[in-house]
Amino acid sequence: MEFLIIIISIILIVLIIKGIRIINQYERGVIFRLGKAQKNIKEPGIRFIIPFIDRIRIISLRIVTLPVESQKIITKDNVSIDVAAVAYYKIQDPTKSVIAIQNAEAAIYQIAQTTVRNVIGQSLLDVVLSNTTKINNSIKGILDKVGEQWGVYVSAVELKDIQLPIEMQSAMAAEAVAEREKRAKIIAAEGEQLSAGKLAEAADIINKHPIALQLRNLQVLTEISSDKNSTIIFPAQFMDTVQSVKNFIQKESK
Repeated sequence: MEFLIIIISIILIVLIIKGIRIINQYERGVIFRLGKAQKNIKEPGIRFIIPFIDRIRIISLRIVTLPVESQKIITKDNVSIDVAAVAYYKIQDPTKSVIAIQNAEAAIYQIAQTTVRNVIGQSLLDVVLSNTTKINNSIKGILDKVGEQWGVYVSAVELKDIQLPIEMQSAMAAEAVAEREKRAKIIAAEGEQLSAGKLAEAADIINKHPIALQLRNLQVLTEISSDKNSTIIFPAQFMDTVQSVKNFIQKESK
């Protein structure tokens, strides 16, 4: 009798131990009782299940980083590029993620790879390079809509790397150089236009006041004389210039 009690006690202890489950804070437990999913989800902590009757699937609710490997894609304007991306998702409905799909991670990876190829294949190369935010949002919207059926929420999708063919890189570099040269020529032309306008204004002023030209000559001579190594040759009209300046000063003083 005592031996039987010991055996029963050992069996009960084993069953109790076998029925104990520890669920972490970032996890939830889905219970299958005799093969049927239960509505109540096991929350974090020490939880008990019925051995041999209940089966538990512990699902992580943390965000998963899923790299999408680089693949060759032909854009709408027939340019072949290599595109790599990364998707971020998490399980939102643990029960649905177990019942509706066999492997949620593999399914999200496959649908992400296909969606990236389809969205970029319908876009022009310039749009892919300059408006990646729009491309990312389009891919995310499609993945989120599909993942909702599996209890998965896609939080973000980002195009990580875009590799262009060597010929396309050279063509784009030449285009960038030509664009910069065009801007430089336009800026130089605008500078010449402004300079010509100012010279015309100066000519009008000198035409109205001839003495201004003589004063400008004296100013140039002064600037040249500041360099002590310079030799200045005075033109024959210099004395006339000096006399004109004197006359101008006397006139102004009167």
